Amino acid sequence: MIPLSVLDLAPIAEGFDAAWALTNARALARHVERLGYRRYWLAEHHNMPGIASAATAVVMAHVAGGTSTIRVGAGGVMLPNHAPLVIAEQFGTLESLYPGRIDLGIGRAPGTNPVTADALRRTLADDIDRFPEDVVELLNYFLPPRPGQQVRAVPGAGLGVPVWILGSSLYGAQLAAALGLPYAFASHFAPAMMAEAVAFYRGNFRPSAALAHSYVMLGVNVFAADTDREARRLFSSVQQAFVNLRMGRPGKLPPPVEDYEATLGAPERLMLERALAVSVVGSTDTVRDGLRALAERTGADEFMVTAHIHDFEARLRSFALTAEVAIDRAHAAD
Repeated sequence: MIPLSVLDLAPIAEGFDAAWALTNARALARHVERLGYRRYWLAEHHNMPGIASAATAVVMAHVAGGTSTIRVGAGGVMLPNHAPLVIAEQFGTLESLYPGRIDLGIGRAPGTNPVTADALRRTLADDIDRFPEDVVELLNYFLPPRPGQQVRAVPGAGLGVPVWILGSSLYGAQLAAALGLPYAFASHFAPAMMAEAVAFYRGNFRPSAALAHSYVMLGVNVFAADTDREARRLFSSVQQAFVNLRMGRPGKLPPPVEDYEATLGAPERLMLERALAVSVVGSTDTVRDGLRALAERTGADEFMVTAHIHDFEARLRSFALTAEVAIDRAHAAD
């Protein structure tokens, strides 16, 4: 199988708080490091009651400090919310503290609603249009200092932090291809344009100093348990969270329920079917077959697994069961 990594939003489950979620994020990173996962990424979201990873660089430092070999990254930082120099300094600091282990994935969406985006002190309409220029500015801060350069990222300059472009449409694929950067597609919640975006990226990729050949990582929901029925029950927490979010009721991660889909109307079931189409849910046999089929269908270079499960022990077990059938231990450290 292809390499597996982990995407985490440090979910806050009902009945718990952010401190619990952040403690679990570090524990999960240690767990998947031992299992042979390649990366552990966290994502920036704001004003979300069920997500504790808003201060992404801070959480990354917490996780990297508790691990030793796994790459720790952002999947991603929402660049319109920040000045490129600030991100270069943050990730230059992380790279200085944990050399050779830091990834920087950057996205164009604000990771929140317009009111919260305004509270982040950004004029969203203008900044979205500047995204390609901001990416180039950020990349330049990681290059060796040039004679006469007036503004430098310290730390950051000359450190060459690996930068990924994230996306859920053709926009990110176009930019990643033009700049010769690796591309991560958010197929775990927005799969509609996955095939088209990946095909465009590969067909138009321009080799760069950062990357000689195209490289695609796809997000995939993987919920593994002893039986298909138990995995489907665990998966219902994410299904509930998606329905609540789309209905304007964002909240903490709910506990699972039996046969959740049977309680929904046709519109909600269709929404979940479309949004969560790239999901593998079941026993180890189901997970093995599902990941193999997805790899053959997409030709992905890497999968980024996400599994937001209400019970933390069940979450640990899901990642362990997935590793049993999908990670080649002989090459896990490559």
